[in-house]
Amino acid sequence: MEQLVEKYANKLVGAGLAEPGAPLVGGLDADLAWNRTDPDCGLLEEVFNALSINSLVFSRPAEPYKSIIDHLAKHSQGTLTPNDCETRTFLHDLPVAREFSSQAIIQALSRRKSVIIPGKGIVAPGTVSPEQGFVTFSSVCFACFVKFFADYLSGIRDGKVSAAQQETFDRVVSLPPPPVPDLPRLMRGPFTTDEEVHKALCQAGKKTVDYGLVDSYFGNISYCLKDTVYISRTGSSLDELYGMIDPCPMDGSSCAGLTASSELTAHMEIFSRTSNRAVLHGHPKFAVILSLDCDRKDCPAMGRCHLECPEKRFVRDIPIVPGEVGTGPFGLCRTVPPAIKDRRGVIVYGHGVFTAAEDDFNKAFESLIFVENACREEYFTRTRIRR
Repeated sequence: MEQLVEKYANKLVGAGLAEPGAPLVGGLDADLAWNRTDPDCGLLEEVFNALSINSLVFSRPAEPYKSIIDHLAKHSQGTLTPNDCETRTFLHDLPVAREFSSQAIIQALSRRKSVIIPGKGIVAPGTVSPEQGFVTFSSVCFACFVKFFADYLSGIRDGKVSAAQQETFDRVVSLPPPPVPDLPRLMRGPFTTDEEVHKALCQAGKKTVDYGLVDSYFGNISYCLKDTVYISRTGSSLDELYGMIDPCPMDGSSCAGLTASSELTAHMEIFSRTSNRAVLHGHPKFAVILSLDCDRKDCPAMGRCHLECPEKRFVRDIPIVPGEVGTGPFGLCRTVPPAIKDRRGVIVYGHGVFTAAEDDFNKAFESLIFVENACREEYFTRTRIRR
C-alpha cells in the first residue's frame, strides 16, 4: 500500500493536477499508510473510520484548476452540475462543503464520489485502491474546467458575465501555457503480429495521456488485425495498457468483449464502414467545451442534446454528433461511424473526440491534436467576437 499511495500522489503531480508536495494520499491495508505526514491526517482518519473505504486522495488543485474550482464552488448553491459525459455518467454532480471538517466531508461522501472544499481542495475516496480517488480527482478537475469555460462562453453570448467570472477568466488565460511538445514518432504500420499491435497500442495510449488529450482512465484505443479488434479494456488507464488489451473477433465468436471498452461496438462499426484500422478516442478539453456551445434557445431537443440533435454542427470541417456510451438507440455506434468517414475526426457532444487512420496511430494522433487546437482557437475567436 505504501507504494500505491506514493504512486498516485506522484501521478497527480505528473498530470499537472497538483503541485509537488501538495497531494495527501492514504491507503488502508493492515494499517493506514500515508504518502507523507500532515496535520490533516487526523481529520481524514475520521473519514476512514466513518465510511467503508480503503483509500483517499486529498489535495489542493494546481492552476488553472485551483482558480476555476474555487470560483465555481464559491458561487455555487452547494452543488456543481457540469454537463460533460464523465460527470453525467459517473459523478452525477459535485457536492461543495462550506467547511473543512470530518462531518462535512463524511456527509458529502456518503452520497457522492468526491467533495470540494473551497480554498482547501478536493477529497476523493476509493473502496479498492488509491487509483479510484486519483480517477475521481482528475475527473472533477476536468469537469470543472469544461464547465467554467462553457459557462463563460454562454455568458458572453447572453451578456451575463459577472465581474467575478471575468476576473477569474482573465487570471486563468493569463497563466503561462504549458510547453507544446513536438508530435511523437509512433510505431509505423501496418502491423502484422499480435506483439506489434500490443506495443503500438501501449505506446500510443501512453502518449495520449502524456499530451493531456485524455484525463484519468477515460478514453480508449484499438487496432484491427485479421478481423480481430485489439482494444483497451474497460476501466483501463491508457498510460498503463500492458495486460489490459482484449482481442475481440469481429464476428463475436469470443467472450473477450465482456471486459473490453464499452465503446467496442463503435470501434467495430468504424472498421466495418471504412478502410481504417486504428482508432483513437480522447477527451481533449476544448473540443468538449465547444461541443456544448449552441445558441439555439428554442430547440425541441433541449436537455437531450447528448442523445439527439436536429442541427448539423461543425468546428471547421469536424462534425459534432450526439451519442451515448453503449449500443442503445442513441449509442455512439450509430452516430460516430458514419460521421467519421472521410473526416479527420468526430467530436461527440460533451464526450470527446474520435480519430482514425489506416495503418498506424501517427495520423490518428496528429488528427486528435489538430481537432483540439482548432477548437481552442475557435473558442477564443468566439469569446473575442461576442465581447
